[in-house]
Amino acid sequence: MATPKSKTSGGSAAVIDNSTNNGSNLERERVFEAFREWGYLEGDLDPLGFLRPRPHPSLHIESEYAREARAIYSSTIGIEINHISDPERRNWIYQRMEAEHPEEDQQRILDLLTRADLFELVLQQRYLGSKRFSLEGVTALLPLVDEILDAASKRGAVELVVGMSHRGRLNVIAHVARRPPEEIFAGFEDVDPRSVLGSGDVKYHMGATGEYVTRSGGKVHIHLVSNPSHLEAVDPVTVGRTRAKQDRTGEGGPEKYLPLLVHGDAAFAGQGILAETMNFADLKGYTVGGTIHVIVNNLLGFTTNYYEEHSTRFAACIARRQSIPIFHVNGEDVDAVVRVARMAFEYRHKFGTDVVIDLIGYRRHGHSEVDDPTITQPLLYKKIKEHPPLWEIYADDIGDTDAQTRASAIKAEFETAQKNAGKVKHKPLMRDLPRYWGQYFGGRHRAEFEVETGLSTEELAELTSRLTTYPEDFHIHPKVKKLLEQRAEMGTGKRAVDYGMAEALAFASLVKGGIQVRLSGQDSRRGTFNQRHSMLIDIEDEHEYIPLENIAPGQARCEIYNSTLSEAGVLGFEYGYSRDYPEALVLWEAQFGDFVNVAQAIIDQFISAGEAKWNLLSGLVLLLPHGYEGQGPEHSSARIERFIQLAAKDNIQIAQPSNAAQYFHLLRRQALRHWRKPLVVFTPKSMLRHPDASSPIEDFTHKNFLNVIPDTEVAEAERFLICTGKIGHELRAERKKRKDTSTAIIFLEQLYPFPEQELVAELDRHGKHGDIVWVQEEPANMGALFNMLPRLRRIAGDRPVLSVKRSSSASPSTGSAKAHEVEQKTLLTLAFTTTK
Repeated sequence: MATPKSKTSGGSAAVIDNSTNNGSNLERERVFEAFREWGYLEGDLDPLGFLRPRPHPSLHIESEYAREARAIYSSTIGIEINHISDPERRNWIYQRMEAEHPEEDQQRILDLLTRADLFELVLQQRYLGSKRFSLEGVTALLPLVDEILDAASKRGAVELVVGMSHRGRLNVIAHVARRPPEEIFAGFEDVDPRSVLGSGDVKYHMGATGEYVTRSGGKVHIHLVSNPSHLEAVDPVTVGRTRAKQDRTGEGGPEKYLPLLVHGDAAFAGQGILAETMNFADLKGYTVGGTIHVIVNNLLGFTTNYYEEHSTRFAACIARRQSIPIFHVNGEDVDAVVRVARMAFEYRHKFGTDVVIDLIGYRRHGHSEVDDPTITQPLLYKKIKEHPPLWEIYADDIGDTDAQTRASAIKAEFETAQKNAGKVKHKPLMRDLPRYWGQYFGGRHRAEFEVETGLSTEELAELTSRLTTYPEDFHIHPKVKKLLEQRAEMGTGKRAVDYGMAEALAFASLVKGGIQVRLSGQDSRRGTFNQRHSMLIDIEDEHEYIPLENIAPGQARCEIYNSTLSEAGVLGFEYGYSRDYPEALVLWEAQFGDFVNVAQAIIDQFISAGEAKWNLLSGLVLLLPHGYEGQGPEHSSARIERFIQLAAKDNIQIAQPSNAAQYFHLLRRQALRHWRKPLVVFTPKSMLRHPDASSPIEDFTHKNFLNVIPDTEVAEAERFLICTGKIGHELRAERKKRKDTSTAIIFLEQLYPFPEQELVAELDRHGKHGDIVWVQEEPANMGALFNMLPRLRRIAGDRPVLSVKRSSSASPSTGSAKAHEVEQKTLLTLAFTTTK
């Protein structure tokens, strides 16, 4: 049996007597300041003793004051707060570290520890060789979360939103989300494979919901967010979901909905998306009033030792970039763990910031239970083999003589649940959808899902008036004033409408109709290409006026934010937001579409696969500027080919609207239709204000978005050029220059789901003969080519199917503007060159 931790550890040993003279007070303060600053470096923080103390030179002190200070600040709790500049916040922590604290509910703690360890033991015995990512070695996580929930409930919390990776996830589902253990065991039984053919996910990725009853009798709903194996990718998703829930609530939202992120030590130190997520903490568009971070620290990542994982003393040190506290705590002094949990929550409540708890323990088995860790850490695992489970240590600590009897009963309870798992007919999802998802649905697309998106000219004129006016005393920039004057002409039919005005009209119509709009992205308030100007800035005092927030009384919110310089983190956040605000039109805009590749993990793991893996829907819109204009390899392609490769079973929508009115109808369709699927939109750059892509106001009164735009200029076509986006306008200009009257140019506006019926109807309208040519700007190994050719051949009948494109290339485009011009001219020439 290991030596029990002292019940007076964690800073509870000393209540300081201050009734001394001034000189002694000064000496005491000097000593305590040293330990407050550096005491954590020599703390007793590792249960197994492999993380050796590194005493700071300032702590080479031997005195009564030093003994008192060391008992508090170099104990099983270590505080790292030197980077917090606010003395009030530091003093708040000092006072709580140096004060007495109440006795813990040790019987409740023991019960949680026993359940955690025996749950894992039954899994190990019954499903030997199955992966489960055991919590053993850090089972103090359960009392930690229990204390947070109790404190949060007393402050009015109604839900804990949890994002965590695999380690201990099943234990959290069982004991925090409180799902019946039969459900979890059924995942190991895999009793109905037919229910998940081609879809579903492994058990330790699934989300869960449930009700937790706290020590004080309060109830807190638990929402454990579904997650993939891409470590920390769930972080921004969880925070985005929390923000959506808080926004739905309104006042008091940050107290009612509390985010908790549980990390592994290697991932916390190594994954950049964690830093992106933490950077949201105090930003207006992303703050959630503080996230509680818990590092389930095994001092080990798969087979990698902690000193190979990070250059800092602790994995948590990356959090020092934020002015937030880091609490290190020995995972086998459970009373200290609970005390830290209480302090962390109260700090978050008082100061509204993130908090980090570094829960240091060990990992009893390999990374997964099929690995043999004795190969890479033989000495560590020799010690672990001889180390008793935490519930036994804690039972000895508190002198509980009935612990073994209760443990036997708990083990029997889990064994019975395991035997009943085979009776579960379907693999459970272990969660319940909130009521606000009731009217929205996924699945395959059907024609009856469509809605009318056009507006009358009177409605458009009224919206235009609100979008182009501002207070009389507002000092507007002359260029913006000119822009608004032009937009006023657009909305009243005196000038063709460009993309910027089309988008503004779409947003304005939605918020007037009660549908919230949220858009974020790098420089999105003005727009990368100076096209949006959603926020007007007074040039004398820089105060703001936002026309979209002043459309009509009682309108819905319109929020447009300049995001952090992050793709993966922000896209993950907005995906999360869309998950818990399905009524809203939620959009993320890349500065250039090319930069979306930095967020590829979010796209692959959540956006494209979320419905198939977890039956979770999202209506998120991705706006990706795309087009070949001689701007080089990083400013041309949003990688159409990658999105099409991810498309199957109507999981996402992919569109490239070729004119402003089409963009207007597409945005309104996405918001008004109850069929909730992510929408990827390849938006223009040079065509944003180009006359060829602008639309007359009458086109905004049409009923619908057109998946295929027919060619009405050619009556009897002998050749069909099918294309999407900017190249279509260039082909039309080339046709006009050539005075060609036999080549039809058809815009394919929706690439996926593929609009086969509409395209067949347009081709057949011209007869059953003539070459069909797919034309794209992208190289042959990119773009939509590989997806389109088989589809076109299937519907072509006897007509030949050809293609025009750039040669295959390792890079999306040339970096030379002159070379680009040569390529583009060649492309257009080939498109009109027949083999006859």
